[in-house]
Amino acid sequence: MTFDVARARRETPGCSRVAHFNNAGSALPPTCVTDSLRAHLDLEAQIGGYEAEAAAEELIADSYDAIATLIHCDRDEIAMVENATRAWDMAFYAMHFEPGDHILTGKAEYASNVIAFLQIAKRTGARIEVVPDDEHGQIDIGALRSMVDERVKLIALTHVPTNGGLVNPAAEVGQVARASGVPYLLDACQSVGQMPINVEEIGCDFLSATGRKFLRAPRGTGFLYVRRHWIERLEPPFLDLHAAQWVAPNQFTVRADARRFENWEHYVAGRIGLGVAVRYALSWGLSAIRDRILILTEYLRARLSQVPGLTLRDKGVTNSAIITFTIRSEEPSDLAHRLSKAGFNVSVSVASSTLYDMHERGLASIVRVSPHYYNDFTEVDRLVEAISRAS
Repeated sequence: MTFDVARARRETPGCSRVAHFNNAGSALPPTCVTDSLRAHLDLEAQIGGYEAEAAAEELIADSYDAIATLIHCDRDEIAMVENATRAWDMAFYAMHFEPGDHILTGKAEYASNVIAFLQIAKRTGARIEVVPDDEHGQIDIGALRSMVDERVKLIALTHVPTNGGLVNPAAEVGQVARASGVPYLLDACQSVGQMPINVEEIGCDFLSATGRKFLRAPRGTGFLYVRRHWIERLEPPFLDLHAAQWVAPNQFTVRADARRFENWEHYVAGRIGLGVAVRYALSWGLSAIRDRILILTEYLRARLSQVPGLTLRDKGVTNSAIITFTIRSEEPSDLAHRLSKAGFNVSVSVASSTLYDMHERGLASIVRVSPHYYNDFTEVDRLVEAISRAS
């Protein structure tokens, strides 16, 4: 089927103002999402915040249903939180580690996750073990399998790294995790919204995601998936009167669903907007979105490969919507600034965001370009022409 790019652009007002290639940072929202935010904020102004939330009960409930449909799980396995990092943290910090325990992760792991590993390692005496890459630059499944033993208490992986076009083989990692009985935490911050995600096929026990990137939802939104088997086995690192109930002067009970990982006060309009964004993505179809993105990124990679002095920095077998590169004649930050003044949004990934990987490759920073399905080939050609002026 032909993807209706004209409709996607009509329903994305930002397309008339900027050529947005920073969707791995924060995508342009469609009109239906911003309309849902305005409608709820107007309702809060008219009748009050608590009252507006009560009136929006069905919309909020539908957000859980939409997310469950998106990743193929049950609604009681979903917690909505303010961002992907907090979602990831709520799962990770609920786990118990002791001296000598091992945490296995990949070379392209994101900084916030590794900082959490380091903090827990310092507190408990657990050890971080980095699984090497294979010849394609993705996590080496054979090496992972050989590193799993009775000391391993967690496998944690970033599905699509922030600093390159790699899509890690998450399902193959899931097979190793299930065979060994080790819990598996997947950071899907960059993958949810740009490709189909099925937690049963992947085999992860926990999955964290944000709204603002490829889902095109509001900033300040995200969610955590917790496999039912794990919900009541993990007590969140902090609780409040939403996550738990004070039942006696010296006693509380924690709720039985994944919302034990939420907190009482939250961005109500954002949760509604997140649900609307997920429904919008589902209306296009995640397979159709993936196929459209791949067409654009393959075209853009081919064009960029012809620019003199430009080096593509992506790795892996399967490519994502993220393209990274350096160019001999211009520093990444200078190029991003120049492109911004010309009406193109791109971003820069610095070494500190993925230190294991960037240090090994001797890279201090790289330009990151991340198209979405509402970008068109004219914008891609204009972007490459603008980049080429520096070569």
